[in-house]
Amino acid sequence: VQLQASGGGLVQPGGSLRLSCAAAASRSMFSSNTVAWYRQAPGKQRELVASVTRGGSPIYAGSVKGRFTVSRDNDKNTVYLQMNSLKPEDTAVYYCNLQNMWGQFIGSWGQGTLVTVSS
Repeated sequence: VQLQASGGGLVQPGGSLRLSCAAAASRSMFSSNTVAWYRQAPGKQRELVASVTRGGSPIYAGSVKGRFTVSRDNDKNTVYLQMNSLKPEDTAVYYCNLQNMWGQFIGSWGQGTLVTVSS
């Protein structure tokens, strides 16, 4: 399953960005699995940012809770990550993937989208 993250860019601290993750998958495959956003900063390991279950329930990392909002549109096979009050430490390449009920990733990571928070 191919997933493509987009919407990254350069933003000043305190600014906002909206990322999109589009999946080239059947609607049933997309809607029946969790979609997770991860990020990887230079020199650091990839970390979970947020995920949304097939039922639409969000899960957030503590570092982004209250600032980021994850949502999904199953009709469009797309998941969104609204990022507000961005901080320099949010700078990273953001990736998305599908996860099945056992937590296994079932899509390709793709190129990700770069978010740079800097003045």
